[in-house]
Amino acid sequence: MNHKINAELLKETMRSWITGVAIVTGNHQGQVHGMTANSFNSIALTPPTVLVALNQHTRTQHLVKEGGAFAVTILDTTQVALAKRFAGQIETEQPRFEGVETFEMITGAPLIKGGLAFLDCKVVNSFDVGGTTVFLGEVLDFKKDADGRDPLLYFNRKWRKLVK
Repeated sequence: MNHKINAELLKETMRSWITGVAIVTGNHQGQVHGMTANSFNSIALTPPTVLVALNQHTRTQHLVKEGGAFAVTILDTTQVALAKRFAGQIETEQPRFEGVETFEMITGAPLIKGGLAFLDCKVVNSFDVGGTTVFLGEVLDFKKDADGRDPLLYFNRKWRKLVK
């Protein structure tokens, strides 16, 4: 079957898939940037490898590509405003990291304090698919700070939380 897929209908269909929410950051030659991403997954445990997919026309994608590293902060339900800011939905004129507490592990890519979990990765492979670059990153360091907090979720264009 070789028919053209309607991109808008595919996006609508994919909204049926619930995802966690993370902020992916990059650092190259002293420049940092980050973006909200839900295209993030664990790929392998040996070697420890994760995947992030970033639009090619973003500052974050450029910094990850040029810097060869990225960091991932997994957000909790109290961090919706940060998710919106790094998605470019609010405070669009404000620099994304202004007033945001960060720390670094190994690569120099910033991680956001208060997240549930953190991964610092070096890019080991990348490839382009349409207008997206898929980065495979070897996890160099990680930290978990969950303390019983719940992850921020995204489903059908809305921020969600687990119901217990």
